[in-house]
This record gives sequence, structure tokens and C-alpha cells, in this order.
Amino acid sequence: MDAQSIIAKCREGLPLSPAETQWFAKGLATSEVTDAQAGAFAMAVCLNGMTDEARVHLTEAMRDSGDVLNWDLPGPIVDKHSTGGVGDCVSLILAPALAACGAYVPMISGRGLGHTGGTLDKLEAIPGVQTEVSEAKLREMVSEVGVAIVGATGNIAPADKRLYAIRDVTATVQSVDLITASILSKKLAAGLDGLVLDVKCGSGAFMKTQAEATQLAHALVSTANGAGCKTQAVITDMSQPLASAAGNALEIVEVMNALGGDLASPLAQLSIAQGGMALLLAGLAETEAQGKAMMSRAISSGEALERFSKMMHALGGPADFSQTWQRDLPVAPVKAPLVAPHDGYVSEIETDAIGMAVVRLGGGRLVGGQALDYSVGVSQIAGLGTKVGKGDVLAYVNAESEDSANQALLSLSDAFRVAPVADVPPLILQKVFK
Repeated sequence: MDAQSIIAKCREGLPLSPAETQWFAKGLATSEVTDAQAGAFAMAVCLNGMTDEARVHLTEAMRDSGDVLNWDLPGPIVDKHSTGGVGDCVSLILAPALAACGAYVPMISGRGLGHTGGTLDKLEAIPGVQTEVSEAKLREMVSEVGVAIVGATGNIAPADKRLYAIRDVTATVQSVDLITASILSKKLAAGLDGLVLDVKCGSGAFMKTQAEATQLAHALVSTANGAGCKTQAVITDMSQPLASAAGNALEIVEVMNALGGDLASPLAQLSIAQGGMALLLAGLAETEAQGKAMMSRAISSGEALERFSKMMHALGGPADFSQTWQRDLPVAPVKAPLVAPHDGYVSEIETDAIGMAVVRLGGGRLVGGQALDYSVGVSQIAGLGTKVGKGDVLAYVNAESEDSANQALLSLSDAFRVAPVADVPPLILQKVFK
């Protein structure tokens, strides 16, 4: 086989055989396939699309281009993945709660991308925590604590790592087929028995419309199930931040409040709902409702908080973080209010503008390798439907200086719409089973 012949078939819209797909993925991993050839392949897929069967083959080939973890544990291996949003720290609640319910959760996560926050960046706001660990450390944590939220270990899906970087500079990021293979090749390399996917749509999501999110959700679910992993998806609203704060340490505060028993917040409710789905997929619950009840008990009893605290200590954080978090987390020196221009209800939020404000404050990266200021962000965000009077606080900017706070306030001046009436969308818009 050779790359040129394979690219020619893709260009003509002809499906590749499993052997051809495996060869190309291996070539990506070993650099036998050049950058130019990888870019041509990505563009051909982007323009012509793939059949469902071919997408499964590509996902499996990219998964198998590196290490695939195998487990020998007395319970199911489950995970969850979100396509990214603002104030979305569900993973940090859901994963330890699942572990408290008898599942094992090797959650390989990422850093911030664009206006969306990264799970690893949020964890590293906790003093001492380091999320880049060896495979041996990952296995030890999953075995002993039941959960590990870490960066990619060892040689996980190297074909995807190579192709992702090339897609980023060849205008082929938006291909549903390539997005699907990219997400799932990394997740399935963790050796999962079950997977729940959270596909976001709205102003703070990469998929802006529910139709786009639905297309991606169906592709993800059918491909993951075709590759042998029991998978379901929810399409959730991201027309406002999920938590009432956006920013690394500020979101850890939200997590600790939820794990401390605040089950009424949208953040906790979505964590419980997705956890119920995961427990059903894993065979630990007979119904989704039973799974949700198990998740609620794990949180309200304090068991999920205990697992989270043990995981933080295993990653280098404080031994008693569950008791000391209010003094351990960094706090920005400046806190400035964004106020409502007139009476009414919060009717619309440019959620991506909030995410970008966090990035520009120093809570995200404008260039690769940039050091983060974990304390900054936007807090006490008024949600859709909130009644406000003129001069009432819509949100607070947490900044390192008065100047950066003022710049953030200026960038957010039009991010909130206040109107005489407001509609509040449901948190979960749709479930996808196949």
C-alpha cells in the first residue's frame, strides 16, 4: 500500500478497506505519511465524508496506532466526554461519584481549547496537583481510588495527535467524521466498557445549533457502538455557562460546593443525569432513574467528595483538600462588578464572550505553552431568566489588576441582554441512543 493510492480513493469518494485505513493510521503515527499527504487525506474526507462503516474503521485504526489499555478490575470501566463549553466542570463531579458507585473511571482529559476551559487546567489550580502521570501511576490510581483524571499517558492514539495538528492548519477541523474519530480514538484507547457523551450546542459551544450537535452526536454514538463500546449521548444547552463561574479556581469552588451537597444547581443536576446513564450502561443500575438515585446518594453522603480528595492527594495536592480548599485555592486581588443597564430579565448571554474574557484575563492560552493565572475569571454569573434591576450585578470579573478588570468589563459590556421577558431552555435538549 501507499499513501498516494489511498488519498486517490478518498478523493474519488470510494471507501477504504480496513487494511488500508490501518496502514494509513500507522503511517501517521510513524511519519511514513508526510504532512502534505495527511493534509490531502483530511481535505478529501472533509469534502466527501465517510460511510458509517468507514468511520468505525478509521476510529479503530487511530485507536490501535498506539497503546490500548486493558484492565483486570472487579467492576466496569466507564467514562464521559464533553465537546466543551464554558463553566462545564461536570467531569470533576461525575467521575468521583461514579467511582463511589462501584465503577472505575480512567478519564483522560485535555486542556483549554479556544474559549472553552480545560479539565486539566482546572485541576492544576489546586496547589501541588500535577495531571501528567505515567501509565503505571494511572493504573495505580484507578485501582486504589477508583478514579483518575489525567492527561494522555504514554503512546495513546499517536495517529490522532499527528492528524489533529494538521487539521488545525488545513481548515479541516469541522469535519464530523474526523471530529468523531479524533474524540473516540483517544477515549476507546482507555479500554472502556461504557461511555457517555455530552454534545453541547449554543452560544458557548463549538456546535452552535441543535441540528449540528445532533449530527455529531449520532456519528459519535453509532461509531463508538460499532467499535464495541456501549455508548449514549445527551445534547445539552450551552446558551449560558453551566456553572455560575468560569475560570480555573473559580470552577473548583463550584465543584466543591456541589460535592459538598448542593444538588440543586444545574451543574450538579447534569452530573447526576449523565452519571445515571453511565451506571445503566455499565450494568451497575437497572434503570436510568436508579442510576441517578445512586449518584445523588454518592454525593449527599460525602463519598464522592472523599474520592475526589483522595484523587487530588494522589496527584500531589493537599492531603486534606476537602477540609482546606477554601484557603488553598488562589484568589484574584481585584473583583469588579458588571451591572445591568436597566430593569428586566436576562434574556440572552454571549457565552463564548465570557469564555474569551477568561482567556484574556490569563485564565486560558492565547499562545501554546502560556502559563496560566489560575485565580482569574468571571463569577456569580446571572443565569438566563434572572430578574434584575438597573445597576444590579450581572457578574463579577476576577482579575490580577484594575486595568485588566476594566478591559474585561469592556469586552463583556454587550455579552448580556436584558429584556422584558426571557425564555429559559431546558438543560438536556435530547438523548441519542444510536
